[in-house]
Amino acid sequence: MGKTFAEKVLAQKAGLEQTTAGQIVTVKPDRLLTHDNTSAIAATFRKIGVARVADPSMNVIVLDHVTPAADETYATSHQATRAFVVEQGITAFYDIGEGICHQVLPEKGHAWPGAVIVGSDSHTPTAGAFGAFAAGIGRTEAAAVMATGEIWLRVPESIRVQLHGILPARVSAKDVSLFLIGLLRADGADYCSVEFAGEAISAMSVGERMTLTNMSAEMGAKNAVVEPDEKTLAWLAGRVSQPFTPVYADADATYARVIELDTATLAPQVACPHTVDNVAPVAEVAGKRVDQVVIGTCTNGRLEDLRAAAEILRGKHIARSVRLLILPASREVLQAALAEGIIADLVAAGATLLNPGCGPCLGAHQGCMAPGETTLSTSNRNFKGRMGSKDATIYLGSPATAAATALTGVITDPREV
Repeated sequence: MGKTFAEKVLAQKAGLEQTTAGQIVTVKPDRLLTHDNTSAIAATFRKIGVARVADPSMNVIVLDHVTPAADETYATSHQATRAFVVEQGITAFYDIGEGICHQVLPEKGHAWPGAVIVGSDSHTPTAGAFGAFAAGIGRTEAAAVMATGEIWLRVPESIRVQLHGILPARVSAKDVSLFLIGLLRADGADYCSVEFAGEAISAMSVGERMTLTNMSAEMGAKNAVVEPDEKTLAWLAGRVSQPFTPVYADADATYARVIELDTATLAPQVACPHTVDNVAPVAEVAGKRVDQVVIGTCTNGRLEDLRAAAEILRGKHIARSVRLLILPASREVLQAALAEGIIADLVAAGATLLNPGCGPCLGAHQGCMAPGETTLSTSNRNFKGRMGSKDATIYLGSPATAAATALTGVITDPREV
């Protein structure tokens, strides 16, 4: 009987001939990703009673959530993390301004086909766009991995998502993600491995694939993966130094569910307040007034996302009633967008440029909303209080939808501008 991606990669890492969904295995991850929460994880690590991390080279630490520090508490946390990486000899440390951990991780060569990556952030599955098994874990688990170099995992059941057809103009991977979350609901893929495949995937850029694997967390997935192809290998060339062997699901693998979607017929989608699975076509909520638009975050802060927004806003100006916040996912993305003239176009259109990082997504400092305000964001969550006020509302959409909305001041189908 054939095996899924998750069954095969976890068998290899556990040193077993094969595994089956539901089986418990112990593996040594290739990378452990942490971010601003590293100081809290380090404190737990010290309570375990060991003096040194098991493998300094396993650790990748990125300061990205509240950067620059918003107050003394955050500054002290950052200070503790900087001291910890020096003390422990951790070299894969990326300080403020480098970008969001899920973007920086692959940019700096810490994700590759067949790798096993765990991270103390729920959107760690983003790295599955590179053919890795990447899963979010808790802070206590992360501290234990620091101390032992190992973790036990339950082999997840798998869902196969076949995306047929080519996406229409101004319909993107974000629209696919939102549609699937609306279909499956927020718990529809709980502790599952989601495999994305099909001609629509082949046509997508690596950045678009990262959007799919990132948003898989919002349907409850343990991990998500896109099978590596020539685009994957070209993107990784010059970044990954160690040899690797891609892992592919067998053609006769058994899945808990197979979903077939014709993306050629898909319209722009939006997640309405206050849950990510409250999804509708943009056309059904068009005309809703917004106060703020956010384009960026780990979901849609890549070059192609900023480019899509600039194509709509170039030579125009946002509505006077709207604040448009732009935050590139990394320094590398920012530099590329500057070189291409994208940032100049967006700023000329009235956008406010923020530093690479998580920014408004978590509502801790940048982009907080006042009670009664509405934001349309390209981020991945719209729960009450997510952007600062529990009495504000958040809609989620694609970069094209966000740009069109910023232009008109109301939620707008990007195909209409």
